[in-house]
Parts: sequence; C-alpha cells; structure tokens
Amino acid sequence: MNAKQPIKIAILAMGGEGGGVLADWIVDLGEANGYIAQTTSVPGVAQRTGATIYYVELFPAEQARADGGRPILALMPLPGDVDVVLCSELMEAGRAVQRGLVTPDRTTLVSSTHRVYAIAEKIAMGDGRADHNNLLAHAEGAARRFVRFDMAQVAEDNGSVISAVLFGAVAGTGVLPFSRAQFESTIERGGVGVKASLKAFGAGFAQANAPAETEQPQAAALRPAGTARDPQVRALLARIEKDFPVAAQPVLVEGARRLVDYQDPAYAQLYLDRLARIQQLPGGDLQLLTETARHLALWMSYEDTVRVAELKTRAGRFDRVRSEVRVQQDQLLAINEFMHPRLQEICDTLPAGLGRWLLRSGLPRRVVEHFTKEGRVVATSSLGGFLLLYTLAGMKGWRRASLRYQAENGRIEDWLERIVAASALNPQLATEVAQCQRLVKGYGDTHERGLRNYETLMDAVRRAGARLAPATLRELRDAALADEAGKKLQGALQRLALDAPLQQAA
Repeated sequence: MNAKQPIKIAILAMGGEGGGVLADWIVDLGEANGYIAQTTSVPGVAQRTGATIYYVELFPAEQARADGGRPILALMPLPGDVDVVLCSELMEAGRAVQRGLVTPDRTTLVSSTHRVYAIAEKIAMGDGRADHNNLLAHAEGAARRFVRFDMAQVAEDNGSVISAVLFGAVAGTGVLPFSRAQFESTIERGGVGVKASLKAFGAGFAQANAPAETEQPQAAALRPAGTARDPQVRALLARIEKDFPVAAQPVLVEGARRLVDYQDPAYAQLYLDRLARIQQLPGGDLQLLTETARHLALWMSYEDTVRVAELKTRAGRFDRVRSEVRVQQDQLLAINEFMHPRLQEICDTLPAGLGRWLLRSGLPRRVVEHFTKEGRVVATSSLGGFLLLYTLAGMKGWRRASLRYQAENGRIEDWLERIVAASALNPQLATEVAQCQRLVKGYGDTHERGLRNYETLMDAVRRAGARLAPATLRELRDAALADEAGKKLQGALQRLALDAPLQQAA
C-alpha cells in the first residue's frame, strides 16, 4: 500500500450482522496502534434490497505529523480505489464487484459464501436464485486476492456473530499492518461477548489461510438398500437400484425420501410406478426420466394445510428456532404463527364429497367464510396452539380421501399423459412439458395464479401439437415464470400465433 495514501476499507453487511461493530473494531484497531481513523456509513433501504456500506480510512499518524498536518480522508469508497472489501454474504461481494469497488490490481476481497436470498429471488415464479458459481467466478476474476468460506456457519459453530469471523479473516490475510495480538486486544477492549468473539475470530483467522472452498456440486450418494431399517424403505431403494439407470438414481432416491416423509412408503411406491411408465417409453431418454422424476416429486408433495401444520409442530423446528435466537436455559421461548386459511383451503382438507358440498352450499359456506375473513395467531409454543396444529397434522392419514388430493392427483395424471404424448413427437419436447411443472407451486393465491398459467400453457401445447418446437415451449414457460399475472405469457402466445384455436391458426 502507498505510504502517502490512507488504507481504504469497505464493509458491506446487512442489518443485524454487526457491520457497525466491525467498522468500530477497525477504527479502534487503527487508533490504538498509531493511525488516524475515520468511518462513515451509507445505509441501504432494507435488509435484503440494499446492505449498509461502512467505509473506513486509516492513515499513519506519524506520517501525518511529518507532512505537517492532518490528512483529508474521504467519506465514501470510490470505484477502483479500495484496498480491502469485507462482505457478510456472497451477493454483497457481487454487488461490490458490480460497483467497481473490487479491482485486480489492489483489492483484497474477503467474503462469506453463504446466501441470504433477495426479495426478487424469493418471489420469482421459478427458481429466481442468482447462480452461486457465477458469483464466485466474477469475484475471483475481479479481486487481487479472494478469501471466502461460509462465515455464517463458522459464527454459528462458535456461538458468535459473523462480524467476529470477518475480523479474524481479514487478520488472517495479513493485508493490514497489524499483528494478531493487536486484533485480539481490540476485541478485548470492547468488553462485550469477548470470549465468544475471540473464539470466532480465531476460527476465521485459521480459515483465511486454509485452501479456498471448491464449489464442486455435491454428488448425491445412493444409500445401499441393506442399510435402511424400515423394510418398506429397503424395498423402495432396492427397486430404484434394480429398475432405473444409475445416473438417475440420486434424483429418484431423493424423491422417494421426500414422499415417504410427506406421506408414507406406499405413496413413494406410486411415485416409482409413475416413473416406470416414463422409463419404458421408446428410446429411454435419461434427461426426460430425470426431469420428470424431479418435478413429479415436487408435485406429489404439494403444500396443503396438513403439511404446513406438520412442519410447524416438528421437534426439529423448535430446536432450530431455539438455536437461531440463542435461547438461554433460564429463558422462555414463545412462537406465534399467523394463520389465514381460506374457504377453499378448508374445503380442500375435508373428504372430497364433504368439501365439494361445502363449496356449493349456501348458509354453511357463508358461516365458514365469516370466520375466515381475518387471520388468527396460533402460539405453537403453548399447549393449546400446539395441540390444534398437531391434530391437523394428524389428518395426514386421511389425505388420500381429501378434495385437494383428488384434484392434484388428476392434474398429475393429465401432466404425465401429456409427457407421454409429447415423447412420441420429440423427447426434448416431452422434457420441456415435464419442466412446466415449475409453474405449479405454493398454496393459496400463489398456487392459483401458477396453476392458471400452467393450464394456459398446456392448452397451447394441446392445440399446437406437432407444430410446437421445444424452444418455443421453453420461451412460453419463461414468459409465464417472469410474470405471475400471465400478461407476458399472453403476449408471447399472441406473438407466436398460439392463442387462437388450431383450426384458425392453420
């Protein structure tokens, strides 16, 4: 670093991650060891639509005295003029690169590799997540040195916060002119959570000098059938090993595991029965089998009120919440759930005949609608609230008789028929039909909008028949995923002349 220039450090952190504490530590570190320090912050508009940028400049006090005055320090980082960038999350590293704060000639970038998904990523109709590997590649190419690992996990493992791990990681890089003892003395002077912070600092320091994380996809290990304790589960695994291609088995194992957890082993057997039909299609297309297996498992484990209640009353969830909020032994934990079931969701949970009757009824329907106008808060940490949801979760055994099951089962069978019909024309078209299941997800209004777009798309597939190219269906699906209201899909259908009946389009 240029002795005539200050050391310039930018910190990008979200709310609650201790970015301000980290900035204060760096200021105290500098001032305690012969540096003039200045810090400023520019807050983002929300925790996940814009992180706070803390900016610190450090200038040697001895150099300032030799120059006969005090240095003029900047209030904010400038593109191409930052020595160290610290990021509490991988997307923030991407934002720093995008802003030009990270340059290959001078910047050391230190970032956690975990993700906290942005609102735009969460509300996307499909998989709206930014590509993890692309973020890593851009950051690697932009920085002089890129130090990264999952700092959120390291902080959790050491009972501290991510700011302490970041502080340790930047110390471990050796990019700042201070010793480890000087860094640790800074934490000790803070006087708050010293023991846990020092432990997390030490872990971050050690990890900064470890080999960089390799972002290789995790290969799904196929569990040998003989290791499963339940005989029905062993039979499922044995059938997958015997009847399906090795390359597709990891997806099938995960799908079967999901459906055993969702319902029971017999339901997972139905899953394999359906896939056997796809496996037996002429040509035995592996991609078609794999994509159908992936999306069939998702559709068969649709979200309903029973599933929501089951997930909210699991012991593992209570343990996770206690861990996340760091409940002490002498503290009580209260968990409140906001529940707002609509009439349709109540009818969907009932036996099919009763559910249909209630939807068509007069006074009974109005009575139920009156009590569902407003949501209610259910305290699952209380005995009454827990028993209410636990009883609802106990209706899992009746799910096959419910109105929702009959509706979803019919849609799934229709989807599989469309895949089979499309495969006779083009296996790639059949794969695109299988991937249209991405539109159907969630519950309530989200499910209804996605299902409406899905049915519009399937109607276009039916009318176009052999005229429909796989790339065209992919384009239509992307349009549907880009706009849950369906306007972009309708525009694409009109542009491609697929919105008119077949006899008119011919």
